[in-house]
Amino acid sequence: MEKCQRIEVFLWSIALPGFGQLLNGKFFKGIVLIGLELLVNNQSNLNEIIISSFHGEIEKTIHQTNYQWLMFYPCIYIFGIWDAYKDASVVIEPYAVLPFAFGAFSGTVGIIFSRDFLGPVWLGMIGLFFGVVIGLLLKNTIEKRNIKRRSDDA
Repeated sequence: MEKCQRIEVFLWSIALPGFGQLLNGKFFKGIVLIGLELLVNNQSNLNEIIISSFHGEIEKTIHQTNYQWLMFYPCIYIFGIWDAYKDASVVIEPYAVLPFAFGAFSGTVGIIFSRDFLGPVWLGMIGLFFGVVIGLLLKNTIEKRNIKRRSDDA
C-alpha cells in the first residue's frame, strides 16, 4: 500500500508541486509550494517559453525568458517532488535525496547556459535528466559499497 501511495504522490507532484503535499495532508506546505510555483511560473514567463520551445522558436524563447526568476524553478519543482515522496514513506531510504538534489542542481545549471544552446526549456530538462541519472548512479554506488563493507565486517 505504501509503495502505491508514494507513486501516486510522486506523479501528482510532477503535475504540480504542492499537490503531493496536499495528498499527504501537509496543507500549509502544499499551498506554499503551489503559490511559489505559480509565482515563479508567472514571473519567468514559463508557459510562454514552453510553447515557443515546442514550436522550435529558440531565439524567441530566450528573449521571453526572465532568467532571474526561472533559475528558481528547478529547485522548487524538484523539492516539491522529493518532499512529497519522502513524506509518503514510513521508511526513508538512505541517499534517496541524491537523484533529486543532483537533478535540481543540473537543471539550474542547464538554465544558466541555455542562452548559448537549445534555450531554457530543453537545456534545463536535459540538465535535470543527467542530474537524476548521476544521482541514481551515485546512490547505487554508495549503497553497494555499504553492503560490501557490511558483508566484509561480518
